[in-house]
Amino acid sequence: MREFWQTLLTAIKGSEKNFTSGSINRAIFLLSVPMILETVMESLFAVVDVFFVAQIGVNAVATVGLTESVITLVYALAIGISMAASAMVARRIGEKNPDAAAIAAAQAIIVAVIISTILGVLGFIYAPDVLRLMGGEEDLIAEGVGYTRILFGTNIVITLLFLLNGIFRGAGDASLAMQSLWIANGLNIILDPFFIFGWGFFPEMGVQGAAVATSIGRGVGVAFQIYVLLRGSSVIRLTRKHFQVHWTTMRKQLEVAAGGAGQHIIASASWIFMTRIIAIFGSEALAGYTIAIRIIIFAILPSWGISNSAATLVGQNLGAKQPDRAEKSVWRTAILNMFFLILVTIVFILFAPTLIQLFTDEPGVVAAGVLSLQIISAGYVFFGYAMVLGASFNGAGDTRTPTITNFICFWMIEIPLAYFLAVGSDWGPSGVYWSIAISEALLAIMLIYIFRQGKWKLVEI
Repeated sequence: MREFWQTLLTAIKGSEKNFTSGSINRAIFLLSVPMILETVMESLFAVVDVFFVAQIGVNAVATVGLTESVITLVYALAIGISMAASAMVARRIGEKNPDAAAIAAAQAIIVAVIISTILGVLGFIYAPDVLRLMGGEEDLIAEGVGYTRILFGTNIVITLLFLLNGIFRGAGDASLAMQSLWIANGLNIILDPFFIFGWGFFPEMGVQGAAVATSIGRGVGVAFQIYVLLRGSSVIRLTRKHFQVHWTTMRKQLEVAAGGAGQHIIASASWIFMTRIIAIFGSEALAGYTIAIRIIIFAILPSWGISNSAATLVGQNLGAKQPDRAEKSVWRTAILNMFFLILVTIVFILFAPTLIQLFTDEPGVVAAGVLSLQIISAGYVFFGYAMVLGASFNGAGDTRTPTITNFICFWMIEIPLAYFLAVGSDWGPSGVYWSIAISEALLAIMLIYIFRQGKWKLVEI
């Protein structure tokens, strides 16, 4: 036990950065712990945020659901750039070239700032049209357009939060990524009720207050990240010379990022279609679905933390010319993730009513949320493998494979199947939920087959 606590403390402190030698199990543990703690805070924020918003009313929750289903497209671009930066940084660290890693990080920051600025302006201007396109009724748009405008207008802080944490993870600095997210979302959670309900001298802003709290909290988190990168307390230290445009690095990075963004845009767009189909069945179904998705996010974000550890291990070990060690790391991480999600599924099936009732006591919303939670969670047993393998392809710089498999499973199977079951076969919302579970199981099977072929080991970035 003493050795366990010492290892746990090492993981939280992040005192080990290189994972190309030694015990693979220890490496997975040292990377996974801070990444899980990082995502636990992210998932806790997602739940707490919707808890406060639910006190306002069904329209407020539905606004959050509609807005976030669209703004995840923005996040997808950020995640794509983050993937490219993380893979390239990990490869350079594995090659023992931290200066090249810093150049890759700086080029990613330049790209992220340009893209998020353009999207922020467009999103702010066309926010009402976004909600209308998603099926929002006019009273919902009038009440929630401020929330949508604020989130789109300040998307740069969320984009940079994703990106800079990806850089930290690629460098093996998972502890710093954890710290920045705890600062950002911890402050976010504290500020939420003050801005939403007008506590003390704060103005009562309703659902818009949730967006303000998000922007402030994550903005502070980004400030911390930048301070660390400039001060040099990370493996990577950024200086002015690194921000000179390196076209070769940027071009390669954009190629990898395009695949990373593509796979997440495909996945995110599928959620938009799912939300749009659910909206056919009314605000109660949409609110129940939104709450259930937040609970699911709360449970599976730690799994993304585990998966991200595999991406770092793959990147660093390929850089160190140790592909066999990279492959062993992936399979061990996948098994760990699968067992974790089996436990999550059991909890959801047994306690779904209790979990949904923590957020609302409206019978229609509770019934919709319970149905959503129980059916969708069935697919996450298989998705545990898909999460790890997808992250591993990305860590190797092969973002093309997950993009193709996502397109097949989410657009060619999930969306048509959802509409057929929900509308064509009169299953209602449950048809959407079953299509999600089925497509996730198929995705896992496809990725396992392709990963075994081993072509990802030959990717050069």
